[in-house]
Amino acid sequence: MTVDKTPKKREKELEEAAAQILSHQSRNSEGSFTETSLDGMAVGIDIGTSKIVLAEQTGPRNRFTSQTNAFITVQNSKFTRSILKQNKINHYVTGDNLIVYGDGAEVFGNMLNAETRRPMRHGVLNPKEGSAIEIIKGILDDLVPPPPKDGAHLCFSVPGASNDSETSIIYHEAVLKRHLDEKGYNARSINEGLAIVFSELEDENFTGIGISAGGGMCNVCLAFLSVPVFSFSIIKGGDYIDDSVASVTGEVSTRVRHIKEEEFDFRRSPRNEVEDALCIYYDDLIKTLVQKLKATISKTSKIPKMDKPIPIILSGGTVKPAGFLERFQSFVIKEKFPIDISYIRLAEDPLNATAKGALIAAMSEE
Repeated sequence: MTVDKTPKKREKELEEAAAQILSHQSRNSEGSFTETSLDGMAVGIDIGTSKIVLAEQTGPRNRFTSQTNAFITVQNSKFTRSILKQNKINHYVTGDNLIVYGDGAEVFGNMLNAETRRPMRHGVLNPKEGSAIEIIKGILDDLVPPPPKDGAHLCFSVPGASNDSETSIIYHEAVLKRHLDEKGYNARSINEGLAIVFSELEDENFTGIGISAGGGMCNVCLAFLSVPVFSFSIIKGGDYIDDSVASVTGEVSTRVRHIKEEEFDFRRSPRNEVEDALCIYYDDLIKTLVQKLKATISKTSKIPKMDKPIPIILSGGTVKPAGFLERFQSFVIKEKFPIDISYIRLAEDPLNATAKGALIAAMSEE
């Protein structure tokens, strides 16, 4: 039986959640944007299932700012609205409820023991969430400042096609481009896997395989001299692992995600049933990804003749656990690829590599 919390206790929880959100936002941004704070002329955005990341150039360095791509519904009250407004937490009113989105959603969910929801699923807009477009637009409006001039170049990431996602990607891309164009940018999309190639393989003349393993899916692109040869995605990612492990262990997905991101280590034997299940479902994801990559290479007739082996770059939040790289390498060795691989490594900054690649693509248009 659920016991309602007293108003004072709930108010205290809301205040604590607001304080945590402010702390989280300060850790995830190296400075806040204002109407005139966009130093560079170009912008790159990674629009991922679990996070949206903005990249812009500030002198010799790149600056990254992110927002959690999630939302939560809380009861509308004058006090709650006041707390949210006072702490500049993204929200809007709909009927008797408040929709809290961005970084605030996850913190409120944990503090109030409520499930967060996502406006995207499997890398594209979630058709089961009626507020999906409104929330994505809200997060983008909060992250992306006005352009320094009309028509400034902006690149945003889109997933590669899977067996059943091409129609959804067309709609997803068109909605995002229209909104970003309306903000005054000249927006275009870039395949997420190609963005990894742009981010990480300048020294290899932008030739190699970029893999972005995110929350909703894994995206892959083989590029030759920056030109994509093929790209694809698989509908397995971090969410697939979290949900699968939760379903067989009885643990909640948020707890599984915490263990996966903060404690799990491939290099040691599983210490409990959650870690054992993580090993099983990670292996399933890696096996599916590697076998799909091998099959795609084998059946692609237009692959250029390579005069030397090519690298594979791994990025995204799903590659974070210690030992993932070695695990992935072992599956590639077992499959005996039809082309020679020179090396496999993690991106220098796995969580921001897609946004960095999108920024490089946007800068190349200037």
